[in-house]
Amino acid sequence: MKFTRKIVAAGLAAATMLGTLGLAGCGSSSDTAQEENPKSIKIWHYEEDNGAQGKAWAKAMEIFEKKTGVKVEFEKKSFEQIRQNAAQILNSDEAPDVMEYNKGNATAGLLASQGLLTNLNDYVSKYNWDKKVSGTLADTGKYDDKGVMGSGDWYGITNYGEDIVMYYNKDMFDKYGIEIPKTLDDLEAAMQKFVDNGVTPLSEGVAEYPLQHLWWQLVLSKANDKFIKAYEMYDGDVDWQGEATTYATKTIKDWVNKGYISKDCTGTKAEDAGQAFMNGTYPMFFSGTWWFGRFQSDMKNANWTFATFPDTDKVVGSSGNIWVIPENSKKKDLAAQFIDITLSDEVQNLMGNSGGLPIAADPDKITDEKTKELITSFNGVLEKNALGFYPDWPTSTFYDELNSSLQELVNGTTDVKGVLNQMKDNYDKGVEAAGVKS
Repeated sequence: MKFTRKIVAAGLAAATMLGTLGLAGCGSSSDTAQEENPKSIKIWHYEEDNGAQGKAWAKAMEIFEKKTGVKVEFEKKSFEQIRQNAAQILNSDEAPDVMEYNKGNATAGLLASQGLLTNLNDYVSKYNWDKKVSGTLADTGKYDDKGVMGSGDWYGITNYGEDIVMYYNKDMFDKYGIEIPKTLDDLEAAMQKFVDNGVTPLSEGVAEYPLQHLWWQLVLSKANDKFIKAYEMYDGDVDWQGEATTYATKTIKDWVNKGYISKDCTGTKAEDAGQAFMNGTYPMFFSGTWWFGRFQSDMKNANWTFATFPDTDKVVGSSGNIWVIPENSKKKDLAAQFIDITLSDEVQNLMGNSGGLPIAADPDKITDEKTKELITSFNGVLEKNALGFYPDWPTSTFYDELNSSLQELVNGTTDVKGVLNQMKDNYDKGVEAAGVKS
């Protein structure tokens, strides 16, 4: 299985960062009493029904109910609902039995450090998950006794990969006689031509992740490994007024001033930015491969394509999100059965044929040509060890802080140097609070 071997062997190069907090009560899968003869199980995730993960996990729930006779009580939550309220919810009786959660020290690592996630070591052994989730692919699910991602005990299981790409509406490019960009100069020239024709080229959202991903991609286009290691792994000092961060922040500001990015996007959320691309308001959208399946479903009458960001050695991305079992769940055995089903051939192949990047699919079963193109692109990123992680990973509060600083940049209330100073102050405070640097 060429596709599976490439992803597992090359891994997703997730960062092995220094820890946040000491683990409080590392439970195991047998520590909490299991409910006898349960009739239902509560599952949460935040994927759209017509996305690759949404389709695959709906099938997993269907298989689970048939296999176990246990009813699934599924609740769809938004990314923000889970991100902002996870600790409170998981420390209450309202916690689900299994849920999708974001990976990294600032998210899953923080919950593990608070004793809110189940130690999955026993289940990993029982189901041989480490045979499918191996190498650096496993890093996002493993945390050591300080909550450090990349080693120690298992607290989450991923079943797909992701990176951030530029999506292009070819119909809009053709309408204005513009070529799909191959270089950064091409990209900026294309954006200028759209502006000249009264079209804002980039669909952006600053209220959530889209613009911070673009900002980080611009950083990565100038950053070296030393910078990335300092930023993500706290190994050295981050030069916040240096070339990489200054270039990225100044470029965002320039693109706003030139009309490539709308000044009105400061309150726009990710879903709205994606919808605006899908309905043809904007010809370009820089975001994750998690949108790919939805674009296939919702843009059937549009001619669109994608590519990694031009002229860069590193791209934004990592493994996919992880399934976790809350420590408060009394149905952990059933939750583990469900996770195992998401890694089954049937579910993995469905994800692949729906536009996702499964980690254990049979490539011979992937029939969609556009999806094969996506897989080829992602494997190329892996072969070059080009995944550059995400900008909000270093501290538990940096996601919101980055968005806030970028909102000020876009609306013009703070200049480039001031925004970088804000980012530095917030980053330093978060790292200091985590106690990861002497």
